[in-house]
Amino acid sequence: MSTSNEIKITHIDIYKLNIELHEPFVIAVGTQWDSKCIAVKIHTDKEISGVGEASPILVLQGETQETSFEMAKIFSKILIGKNPLEIEKRINEINAVTPWNYAIKSAFDMALYDIASKCAGMPLYKFLGGCNDKQLIIDKTVTINTPEIMAEKAKKLVDEGITEIKVKLGRKPAEDINRIKAIREKIGNEIPIKIDANQGWILSDAMMVLNGIEQYNVEYAEQPLHKDDIQGMAKITASSPIPIMADESVFDHRDAIRLVKNDACDFFNIKLSKSGGIFNALKILAIAEASDIKCQVGCMMETRVGLTALSHLAMASRMIVYYDIDSNFLLTEDPVIGGIKFVENKRWILPEASGIGADFDPDFLDKMEMTTVKS
Repeated sequence: MSTSNEIKITHIDIYKLNIELHEPFVIAVGTQWDSKCIAVKIHTDKEISGVGEASPILVLQGETQETSFEMAKIFSKILIGKNPLEIEKRINEINAVTPWNYAIKSAFDMALYDIASKCAGMPLYKFLGGCNDKQLIIDKTVTINTPEIMAEKAKKLVDEGITEIKVKLGRKPAEDINRIKAIREKIGNEIPIKIDANQGWILSDAMMVLNGIEQYNVEYAEQPLHKDDIQGMAKITASSPIPIMADESVFDHRDAIRLVKNDACDFFNIKLSKSGGIFNALKILAIAEASDIKCQVGCMMETRVGLTALSHLAMASRMIVYYDIDSNFLLTEDPVIGGIKFVENKRWILPEASGIGADFDPDFLDKMEMTTVKS
């Protein structure tokens, strides 16, 4: 569908999305029992709307569903009456309000890109210059528990057909080694294992664990140290037998530059709710390409709306080679119409509809707390 550039935002709907998890999600920095996201729907005078989703997690981004809901009202008042196709201007106007609040910014960013690619009459990945030519083979996550329970959960995933496993670590370093050992003994050596400490170790503990699990065919270690310990990340990247991926250390393109200057990682992990959305993610990818740093796209607790946008981004850059896109499997409800489809028990297929190609079920939204911001 195409339209002229004379298009204006008329009103914006903001929803609190609350979905329980199948079981607690346990990582080094805390435990989640449910998904508390924010949905944004930007409406225009051309009968074209855009949808976006934010996943705020207090311990990771310093945002909550409540703060995001309030900030969304402020952002909405700024955008009403303006052209959604002028994405850079709209993003800059939001950024002028606050330098932070990346999660809720990502929802508005996503909705603007949804509108722009719908107006262009093409899927978002094509609007971003990409091709739908990758196999989006994903991993699934084993969260922190006893070595025995984690090994059983890993075996169950392998039996279901999953071919890549991500393992959460970062508590009790000696036991972390036993966790990987137990998983390897249970699933064999062929399935790739990726580990994520979520900032849980100090440098000496990290080196002990990484040297201790080198023999267990670990593909990479994600965020072993505190996000601000760039010098520590540089030291561990230089000496670790396992490649290092930065996650919490790389929120936006400024962080990416700092990591590159300090040789502080081997890979970037890009999350839309962490980067502030697609606009900033593209800047990170430009730095990654210039520095020859391969990337992963990752998720927080999004539904398939957010994950579909993330998958479009994955198709738009050759630097993205890892796909940690599994949060919807943690949710007890799938409230999404359209969007990516899971096939062969291991990979996502993108829709060819214009825009993101995913939306929320109106019946689900009717049960959620919401507000509408008008001029």
